[in-house]
Amino acid sequence: MSASLLRRGLELLEAPAGLQRGRDGPGAAGAARRRKRAAEPGGNKATVKGRVVKSAIEEYHKKKAVNHLRANLQYMLKGRFVANKAVTEQVLAQNRGRKSKDQPPKKAAKKKSEGTVFTEEDFRKFEREYFGRP
Repeated sequence: MSASLLRRGLELLEAPAGLQRGRDGPGAAGAARRRKRAAEPGGNKATVKGRVVKSAIEEYHKKKAVNHLRANLQYMLKGRFVANKAVTEQVLAQNRGRKSKDQPPKKAAKKKSEGTVFTEEDFRKFEREYFGRP
């Protein structure tokens, strides 16, 4: 609904046809509208519709960051479900970046101590057979 239609409807409701003051004509509605606007000096401000002036302290408290750590910890500790290690590793791997700097260091394979399968007696036997020593 346009503003002009709304104004005209209000004017019709405001002054019934039998109680008009004798000002009939094309400019009567416009003159009544101008008189009504002049009567309200505070209503002509160029402000945001419905804006309420608040104190700066209220605005600061409203926009201040809130620490949710305590509530989140209580929520997390309330449930005792422990996820499978393989599932957690998979989720972490999916969230990790693909660049080499984002990859965890690769685990080096543990080297087993190099032991011989031959005994001292086997070496002596080899010396005797190969070099001919008794």
